[in-house]
Amino acid sequence: MKEGFYLLGLEKTSPTFAAAMQNSVPALTFLMAALLRYESVHFNRIDGLAKVLGVLASVGGASIITLYKGPVIYTPRLALHQEQYLSVLGDATGKNWNLGGIYLFGHSLCWSGWIVMQAFVLKKYSAPLTVSAFTCFFGVVQFLTIAAFFETDSKAWQFNSSGEIFSALFSGLVTSGLASAIQIWTIGKGGPVLASIYLPLQTLLVSVMASFIFGEEFFLGGIIGAFLIISGLYLVVWGRSQETKYAKEVIVPIEPKNHWEEKSDSSFLIQRLITTQSS
Repeated sequence: MKEGFYLLGLEKTSPTFAAAMQNSVPALTFLMAALLRYESVHFNRIDGLAKVLGVLASVGGASIITLYKGPVIYTPRLALHQEQYLSVLGDATGKNWNLGGIYLFGHSLCWSGWIVMQAFVLKKYSAPLTVSAFTCFFGVVQFLTIAAFFETDSKAWQFNSSGEIFSALFSGLVTSGLASAIQIWTIGKGGPVLASIYLPLQTLLVSVMASFIFGEEFFLGGIIGAFLIISGLYLVVWGRSQETKYAKEVIVPIEPKNHWEEKSDSSFLIQRLITTQSS
């Protein structure tokens, strides 16, 4: 459902707006995990405040990279000669921004819910690769059923170029297969919040790769956003480590009840022995 909502929202809005809405996933995941009591948040301790500020900083940094450019910081030698005059929200012709925003918000909710749900699943079924395989399989079955119902034109199912074949294979093998398996493994190891907090990093990596590969200019917004994303990641990871350290300090070993019973029985026997010897 999250992919379906994303494609519908992308059709109704623009790539920039879709990327900006997608950056809300870490915040939504953190909120869901806290409400479901999977992630503990202690506002009266520094570790809890660090996690909250880290999530906000990462989301804010990714949003700045997407929505704000500023002056040019770096211009590659292989810069594109054609200048593109795109607004922040893209071409508004034939768009429905209200409906597209609802679709994209549904995409973010589905993604966040999926991340939190995997954490509960992996607690009882600790096989991340099998979970990833079942996820991809039922996703294919679901979308094939929906596509067969709505797309009745046989020409729409044909590949017209090698680029379309490569895009389909890359989306299936890398985006849905490999990336999903890695994300599920990360959820099992570090929890839903730690897995989702790295999602804004893709916005930074796209900006850097586009600058070096396609010759796009790098703007001040990218520098500010990169600083906030990296700072947010550090705050969340540091807050989790401090929370783990605090939990280890609080835990006090409790001796079992049987131990105290054995101890009382042995002291009683020793007392009876001393009484017998003295008499």
